Amino acid sequence: MTPPHGTQLPPSPAEAMAPPSPGGPVAAQWRQYDPWGAPRPPAGPRMVTRRRAWIAVLLIALIAGCLGGAIGGYLAHDSANGGGDVKLPQAPVDTGSRAPGSIAGIAARALPGVVTIHVRGGSAEGTGTGFVLDERGHILTNNHVVEPAGEGGDITVTFNGGQTADAEVIGRDAGYDLAVIKVEGVSGLRPLPLGNSDSVRVGDPVVAIGAPFDLEGTVTSGIISAKERPITAGGEKGDGSDISYVDALQTDAPINPGNSGGPLMDGKARVIGINSAIRAADDGSELGGQGGSIGLGFAIPINQGKRVAEELINTGKATHPVIGVTLDMEYRGDGARVNTKGVGGPPVKPGGPGDEAGIEAGDVITAVDGVRVHSAQELIVKIRSHRPGDRLKLTVERDGDKRSVELSLGSASSEG
Repeated sequence: MTPPHGTQLPPSPAEAMAPPSPGGPVAAQWRQYDPWGAPRPPAGPRMVTRRRAWIAVLLIALIAGCLGGAIGGYLAHDSANGGGDVKLPQAPVDTGSRAPGSIAGIAARALPGVVTIHVRGGSAEGTGTGFVLDERGHILTNNHVVEPAGEGGDITVTFNGGQTADAEVIGRDAGYDLAVIKVEGVSGLRPLPLGNSDSVRVGDPVVAIGAPFDLEGTVTSGIISAKERPITAGGEKGDGSDISYVDALQTDAPINPGNSGGPLMDGKARVIGINSAIRAADDGSELGGQGGSIGLGFAIPINQGKRVAEELINTGKATHPVIGVTLDMEYRGDGARVNTKGVGGPPVKPGGPGDEAGIEAGDVITAVDGVRVHSAQELIVKIRSHRPGDRLKLTVERDGDKRSVELSLGSASSEG
């Protein structure tokens, strides 16, 4: 069948598959697709695309690894801690009281009766400690604590609970380094019980309370290291009237500046001494020294403190026991020599205890009640540890001969 004029029939299958004749027209399908002549993409851009793909893959793997590790660590940590916040075990609050004889028990009973003393007078000021003697407001401390107040200075007392009050000096004595002050209008005072220093033994546990470097209410502990240590200090006036002589209790309980005047407590929370002195490594100071503690502290025995406090409260001054002789303070031999000159008074006071016992100028006193004394200062310390009227036995050497004499101590007053 002949197609109409102008109509083009589609090629037969054979014609479609037959290659074009050379120089002849190219069929449409061959013009549209040439597997051998199709253009290839440039080599450069293809390589860049692959590198970026690899980098992206590495980054994704790294991020996935980090996230996986973090999630795994968190899950492991959370699992190890029970799946919640960390709660550490802790003991409950212990509201029970401490044993009365423990350091904490002694401190709990003593602190309400201990006070911190601030003193200002002229250009001088200082901090010390004291403790309540009675409900009338009397407080015992060291003379060197209140001395800066002078005649017109101010003394402020701070109690353990924080209450403050002004205080006035009732009496003080430089020779014993003790003073009594008093507060007015303060209720609820807690006097500390007084022990007996004659009962103290070396090795007994003790507790010291004070305000070292103004740190009030500081508690330290130790033992009685020794007894009857002769301690002297002062003498700034030049006439010897302000020298302190103490037959002290020695303790290794840390004592520092500001502890002066505070109580030294025994194991039953009783006062057995008044903390007054330290031996410091830097300057060798004793009473009132400003060096730090090296474990050599000294306290005035409470038996002496009680007697002096009672006299200061009742009369405003204290009495000193004497033997009625003048000692040679420059003598460097062993013992205390009675003066041979009239410096400071007659060598032996006529009618005094020494005169009645037969002591003469130039005699050397070497022992008191069998206890050796090696200097005039040690003899005074031993005598001051007694009361007027006490009887003593002295060992006296004269021209190489040694003998014992007995006497009753006389009395001399001092107003500090």
